[in-house]
Amino acid sequence: MKTTLLHSLICRFTKRPCVTLLLIFAILAGATAHAQTSTKEDSLYIREHYTKIERQIPMRDGVKLFTSIYLPKDISKSKTYPILLNRTPYSVAPYGEGLYKTALGPSMLFAREGYIVVYQDVRGKLMSEGDFEAYRPFIPVKKGKTDIDESSDTYDTIEWLIQNIDGNNGKVGTWGISAPGYYATMTAVDAHPALKIASPQAPVTDWFMGDDRHHNGAFFLMGTFSFLSSYGAPRPAPTPKASPQYSAYGTPDSYEFYKRMGPLKNFNEQIFKGQNRIWNQMMEHETYNDFWKARTPVPHLKNIKPAVMVVGGWFDQEDLYGPLKTYQAVSSQNPQTPNWLIMGPWIHGGWARGTGESLGNIRFGAKTSAFYQKEIELPIFNHYLKDQLDPNLPKAYIFETGANEWRKYDQWPPKNTVEKKLYLHPDGTLSFSPTMTTMQVGAKPAFHQYLSDPDKPVPYTSEIRIIRGSDFMYEDQRFAASRPDVLVYESEVLKEDVTISGNVFADLFVSTTGTDADFVVKLIDVYPGDAPNDSPVNPNMKMGGFQLLIRGEVMRSKFRKSFSKPEPMAPGKIENVKFDMQDAAHRFKKGHKIMVQVQSSWFPLVDRNPQKFVNIYKANASDFQKATHRVYLSGQASSYVGVRVVE
Repeated sequence: MKTTLLHSLICRFTKRPCVTLLLIFAILAGATAHAQTSTKEDSLYIREHYTKIERQIPMRDGVKLFTSIYLPKDISKSKTYPILLNRTPYSVAPYGEGLYKTALGPSMLFAREGYIVVYQDVRGKLMSEGDFEAYRPFIPVKKGKTDIDESSDTYDTIEWLIQNIDGNNGKVGTWGISAPGYYATMTAVDAHPALKIASPQAPVTDWFMGDDRHHNGAFFLMGTFSFLSSYGAPRPAPTPKASPQYSAYGTPDSYEFYKRMGPLKNFNEQIFKGQNRIWNQMMEHETYNDFWKARTPVPHLKNIKPAVMVVGGWFDQEDLYGPLKTYQAVSSQNPQTPNWLIMGPWIHGGWARGTGESLGNIRFGAKTSAFYQKEIELPIFNHYLKDQLDPNLPKAYIFETGANEWRKYDQWPPKNTVEKKLYLHPDGTLSFSPTMTTMQVGAKPAFHQYLSDPDKPVPYTSEIRIIRGSDFMYEDQRFAASRPDVLVYESEVLKEDVTISGNVFADLFVSTTGTDADFVVKLIDVYPGDAPNDSPVNPNMKMGGFQLLIRGEVMRSKFRKSFSKPEPMAPGKIENVKFDMQDAAHRFKKGHKIMVQVQSSWFPLVDRNPQKFVNIYKANASDFQKATHRVYLSGQASSYVGVRVVE
């Protein structure tokens, strides 16, 4: 009886063809056993080869930051080691000198190679003193000891480590993923002379334009609420315990929970009660104002002295924007600084865990994470910190999905690409040729329209889940294509491969009966009907016709002219809405099709637009209204998706 119930629940919540419970449990047991063995071996190695000490390192203003330091046991005046530093708002746990991490460094290869590995709670988080500021603004000109930022805290930390840890070789490297990636970026700004290499990995870079909290001004509701329920909770005094995330959802269905919550202001009134400072900051700054501009490191990535290796994943559900913009900024503003971009087929931080062989139903043909750790990451750190041979990495080491091959480029995007336009046609087709219709003077352009109802938003996933997860980044998009409020444009079967490498952007001509609207554009690879059923997670999965999301992005149309000064849409007026969809490196293979989907909601991944020009963070339920949106397809109003095609 219990087995039957569990089997039905698995089928219900995955919404995929069911396999036997025996197979499911065998897969889970095998994966768990491997993870436990690896963790046990790594943990034993660390205890046998490292000594852990804990220190409160003083900053220039007197605030002390809690720091865990793992020292190789054979360290001495004659056997010295470089320092690896990771600054984090997520805890250096475990706390206590007798308690050890089960893995050290960017990968265990570093622990076995021999490094002094240092973890630090950033100012105001967990066991460190001071007040926490999410992405504290950088102060270019510091007038006194109280002018502090993440750059100065890093400088002071490195200075203390160099002076107080015997057996260091005077060289430091930094790394971090996500928020720690942002802190790694800031280590390179006004860097300490001992810092030789910094590796921002999926670094948070701009919380309004494209990372985590907003994309093109649209609020990423689901991930932000869940994350900030812990991250933004008050911390009156240093503590080893992080605040728990909100869990009283009352349903396993995020679509139901967030619809029931209603307008954004209800989250503060009903849950946070005004006590979550970072949530309050989100709600107080609806536009790209000085608050947001002060928090991005991009303008300050000048005069960078250490080498920089930026890492990201093509399926990163949180911070695809960060690595691309960080690499671009360092390259353009510091042409003489060694700087690399590594992009693989990974979700957020996937290069640091797992094998990288597959995601969901998609295989990549190799252990991409292990390759990165062994052939790219460790050699470049060893070169700069241990004077080992230069691995001579290409400027851009890029995994091309679809082809499942690593590409080496001397710049990103590569030189051999040209910008081409994928036009949306009135007959529902998609091609690199514009619509043949020639508009006569005074004639109205062709269009497609759909009714967008905030009470029935397009879901971001077909699964029933309460936490966002990453599966939507590589999920079959057929569930959305069948909805009447999703426009679908599909190419003919490709007669030859089409490879894109570089920026993807949307250029739409639209109108609405409302005064605001969101537009979501998805670029999709459609598998042929006879595609082999080689899913690594479900051998019964039918891959024929599978619609793989290559890039998806949202734009809040009130920001179409300026992210700082929003403007209402004029009902019925054709407006041009352009937006950055980030980069991609993908091969659409011969026999496949290219598809573009256009919709106006992506819920609850993105909050609902009332479709009325209001401050959405303060909107009432009565502000939400149905609206009919049109996408124009001919003449001077020909909508398209821009890509860079490899020639």
